[in-house]
Amino acid sequence: MSDLILQRSGILCVVSGPSGSGKTTLCRRFSETDPSAAYAVSATTRPPREGEVDGVDYFFLARDVFEGRVARGEFIEYAEVHGNLYGTLKSEVLGHLEAGRDVLLDLDVQGAAYVRSVTDTAIREALVDIFILLPEGAELVKRLRSRGTETEDQLELRLFNAQEESHHWAEYTYAFVSADRETDFATFRSILAGERCRSRRLRKAPGETTLPGV
Repeated sequence: MSDLILQRSGILCVVSGPSGSGKTTLCRRFSETDPSAAYAVSATTRPPREGEVDGVDYFFLARDVFEGRVARGEFIEYAEVHGNLYGTLKSEVLGHLEAGRDVLLDLDVQGAAYVRSVTDTAIREALVDIFILLPEGAELVKRLRSRGTETEDQLELRLFNAQEESHHWAEYTYAFVSADRETDFATFRSILAGERCRSRRLRKAPGETTLPGV
C-alpha cells in the first residue's frame, strides 16, 4: 500500500483572556519552543513601557501612521482598547500560514471577533480560537496587581474590562480555566496538537506521491 507524503497548512491561533490570564506568556513560550510556530507581534499606538522593545514587544506606531496603514488594508484586525489602537499586520501572518507554520496571536475579544468576521478563505480555514478564564475574582485582582504597571484607576478599568471580556468565553472553539503555568501550557499544547492532526489541514506535497522506497 502506498503512503502519501503530506504537508500541513498553518494554524492561526487566536488566544484571548482577561489581563493576568497568561495568554501572552503561553503564546511566546510555545513559539520559542516549537520551530513550526511563530508569535505575531501586534502594532499599537500606546507608548512603550519601560523595557519594551519596538518590533519585539509591539510595533509602536504614531496614531496617524497606524490609521494610514488601516486605510491601506494592511491589518487583519484592529481595535481601540483603553484609548489606544491595537492591531495585527497581514505581513506578520499570511507568509507563515502559506509556508505551513502556525501563527499565535493574543487578542482581546474585540480583535478575536474581528478575525472571525474576516471573509478571506485562508484566514477562516486556519483559525482556531481559545479563551483562558481565571478561576475567581480574587485571583484576577491578585494577578493584575502583581504586574505593577497600572495606577489604581487603570487597575479598576482593567478589572471592569476583564469581567466584561470573560462573558465572551462561549464564543470561542476552546476554553479552559487557568490553573498554573505548567498545567496551562500542557493544555495549550494539547489543543494545538489535536488541531494539527485535522485532516482538512493536510495536503499532498507537490511533486511527491509516495514515501521513499514504497
